[in-house]
Amino acid sequence: MTDTLEKPQVEPAPKRLFIKTYGCQMNVYDSERMADVLRPLGYAPTETAEDADFVILNTCHIREKAAEKVYSELGKMRELKDAKKGAMTIAVAGCVAQAEGEEIMRRQPAVDLVVGPQAYHQLPELLTRTARARGERIGADFAPVDKFDALPAARGGEGVTAFLTVQEGCDKFCTFCVVPYTRGAEWSRPTAAVLAEARALADRGVREVTLLGQNVNAYDGEGPDGKPSTLARLAYALAEIPGLDRIRYTTSHPNDMSDELIAAHGDLDALMPYLHLPVQSGSDRILRLMNRKHGRQKYFDLIDRIRSRRPDMAMSGDFIVGFPGETDRDFEDTLDLVRKVRYASAFSFMYSPRPGTPAAGMAAQVPAEVMKVRLQALQQLLIEQQVAFNESQAGRTLPVLFERVGRHRSQAIGRSPYLQSVHVEDARDLIGKIAPVTIVSGQQNSLTGVLAASAGTVA
Repeated sequence: MTDTLEKPQVEPAPKRLFIKTYGCQMNVYDSERMADVLRPLGYAPTETAEDADFVILNTCHIREKAAEKVYSELGKMRELKDAKKGAMTIAVAGCVAQAEGEEIMRRQPAVDLVVGPQAYHQLPELLTRTARARGERIGADFAPVDKFDALPAARGGEGVTAFLTVQEGCDKFCTFCVVPYTRGAEWSRPTAAVLAEARALADRGVREVTLLGQNVNAYDGEGPDGKPSTLARLAYALAEIPGLDRIRYTTSHPNDMSDELIAAHGDLDALMPYLHLPVQSGSDRILRLMNRKHGRQKYFDLIDRIRSRRPDMAMSGDFIVGFPGETDRDFEDTLDLVRKVRYASAFSFMYSPRPGTPAAGMAAQVPAEVMKVRLQALQQLLIEQQVAFNESQAGRTLPVLFERVGRHRSQAIGRSPYLQSVHVEDARDLIGKIAPVTIVSGQQNSLTGVLAASAGTVA
């Protein structure tokens, strides 16, 4: 009798996935979920495009010359693909894909797939088609409910913080913005789906979630009673999830900041005292041209109401300098608004026209040299306020959620309730925990602290 020896099974080498993410936190979330839907196909992440079998450029159409930056990057990817004799798949995802899908395929034949932000759940199917026959390669229809229904329940990645998309799209139609055209109309996920994903995140050790949406405070997903819910009610429900200690949300619109949501900031310890509430300009005339549907006084009143319920609220904002027709007086109104609100942080940009938006065709475009001077003046003021806010934390003891190790021996880096980065020595064993930290000093972009004497209250 002879023994029959089975041949050992050889596991196929994992395929490598490289995703380059441009732009906002929602794109970061989308990139994570694209990795999730491709994981069952055997794709593991890699840090470089050179090692990748599949490269995805997840694009953003908000910043200046966004499309041209993508085409430049695609030129580099084409060279890599040629060097591999075509053994690489290249996809363009996100808002540039939504806006310029056909043009991308025409200008860069090395691209295999173009996938809009509402269609990335189709990646496995599209990738399979491409591998077999190079069939239909553009999936860019708006169908957010299909997208979220098709995503796998399990999410990859490690860490104690996570993004969680709850709302997509925009109905505001600001005259400078392409989001309504690339992300579609406002749509909110059902509360049950959001809570299920949040519980899964908490089960794997996530302590803080940031709820994402183009207009996140317009959230109106189906609630437990079958009726539209609100972001405030969603926050109350999230705060009940064991292990989920911190809740943030971005980006908000002033017109959707309800009394109920403001009250939640006063009621919920888990709702962090940091609010990103873009105003874009301090000039009523420019706000009308932007179609923002609120004026500076409404914004001031809103800030007062928020701070009456949460006096320590740290404000963040967005500003556009040089919108068509902006005069020196309009710009001075913006500086005046900034001085009165007192921002802890802010983002500011020179206006750049987006094809197809009403502002792109407006007369009186502001010269680039004027915009640069104004942006420099605005950023100087915003930096002064940010430094002042950070320095004001010295001497306070803040609960810090430690997220990762620092560059120095035994150093760990965490976040304060106000989203500041906090550097602490002798704290590496606290990764994933919340501990009291006495702030020693504040710099422009971070705080330095030491573990408080009451560090026994680590959570």
